[in-house]
This record gives sequence, C-alpha cells and structure tokens, in this order.
Amino acid sequence: MSKSSPRVIATDLDGTIVRSDGTISARTVAALARVERAGAMLVMVTGRPPRWMTDIAAAADHRGVAICANGAVLYDLHTETVLQVNEIPPDVLAETIGRLRGIAPELRFAVEYPTEFVFEASYHLGRWDATALGGRPVDEAELVARGGAKLLAFHPDADPDTLSEKAIQAVGDLVTVTHSSGRGLLEMSALGVTKASALADLCTGKGIASDDVTAFGDMPNDLPMLTWAGTSYGVANAHPLVLAAVTHKTSRNDDDGVAEVLERLYP
Repeated sequence: MSKSSPRVIATDLDGTIVRSDGTISARTVAALARVERAGAMLVMVTGRPPRWMTDIAAAADHRGVAICANGAVLYDLHTETVLQVNEIPPDVLAETIGRLRGIAPELRFAVEYPTEFVFEASYHLGRWDATALGGRPVDEAELVARGGAKLLAFHPDADPDTLSEKAIQAVGDLVTVTHSSGRGLLEMSALGVTKASALADLCTGKGIASDDVTAFGDMPNDLPMLTWAGTSYGVANAHPLVLAAVTHKTSRNDDDGVAEVLERLYP
C-alpha cells in the first residue's frame, strides 16, 4: 500500500456504490477488491439491516466488514455473521413512539432487529410490502417488548428534511434521528449511535486515526461519517447537505464515481 493511500475506505451502499437499478457494477466490484489487496480495510457503512447484506456480500466477494443499521450493527462480510449490536432499550422505544405520535399522528412504526423486523398493522410503504421485506405485523405491546437496532417511522406525505427536524426536536434526547430514503421515513438509532460512532470505534480498536480514513456517501445519514473522516467524497447525485459538507466530489453512483476514486488511490 502506498504511503499516500488511506488505510481505511468507508463507503455507503445505496445511492453511492449501488446503482439506481439495485446492482453494483463490475468496475466497482473490481475497485473494491483493490482496497483489501493493497492491505487497507474496506468498510461498508449502511442503513441496511444485516439480512439485506447477502447480495452485497456476494457481489463484493465477501470482502470487508459492514456497519449496518446506521451504526447499530457490526457485521462480518467474510463470514456473514453479526459481531455486535447496539440496541435502543424497550422503554426508550416506547417513549420515543409516544412523543412522535404526539407531533405527527400519521406516523406508522416498525422496529428492526439484525435478522428480522416487526411493524404495526398500519405500517405501509406504498409499493413496498413490509411482510415481503422480511417483517411481521405485531400489536403495540409487542412492538416495544424488546430492544431494537433501529426504530423506523413512516409518514406518507411529509417532506423528509422537515419531518426529521421536527423529530429531532421531539426525541433528540432519546435517540439519534436521521433519514436516507428521500421519503418521509425516519431512521432512529440508540442515542449517540451513528455511522461515525461505529466507524470510529472500529478504527480506534485497530489504531487507525480519522486522518487515515476516506469515506463516501450520498444522504444525510452519511453526514456524521463524512465529517468524521479525514477525507470525504459525495457522489454527484448526493443530497445538497452532503455536497456542502464533503471535502471532495465524484461522479454519480450510476457512473461509478466511487470506483473512479479507488482506481486512483490504489493503482
């Protein structure tokens, strides 16, 4: 590995290396392979739960480690096993849901675990079937009966940026609130848990400083990671807040923007 090459590459998935059609291009797969071959650490940092990582692990030839659920779950892509979970406690789930219902009664809730998720009967995501996505309907008592890696709250009509701001005001002392889908879908982790906190813990355990990390992203849930990393890239299709925060920009996800950079960093 060149002295000028970063010791860690941390990249978001959807909208960053995953294309609009849900695939990862052969060029990007080859570029990801360069990272570990050069002796650097590859970290996929995503809002996805581990159960949505099977195709990614296969596409990346089981390289690297994944930080899932916006920092709540550490997942080994080599072996496809959960290594660590940072949960929202049941009482905090209940309090958070109660407060959010107070500011927006239209919200519908679901709770993610590493291997499944549960949702209340009213939780519908338009064209997405929650059951087909691996979930099962539960009553309100079961919804908060155990700790969860991520709390989801969906509003069918709300602007995601506005909804997120209101939610932070209402429950920001209980959980970490973010969003990444372009719809009124809030994603909440345990207080203080972000993509950045999980990545920092992982790197600190290996004696790696933030200056040795290059990160890529596209949405607000990537902002903590992008501002923590010594070098950050936003893909051209990124949210305006991301493009304003990063140190560099690259081409769109559909044009292999991350691969462009990795090919330069690891020739």
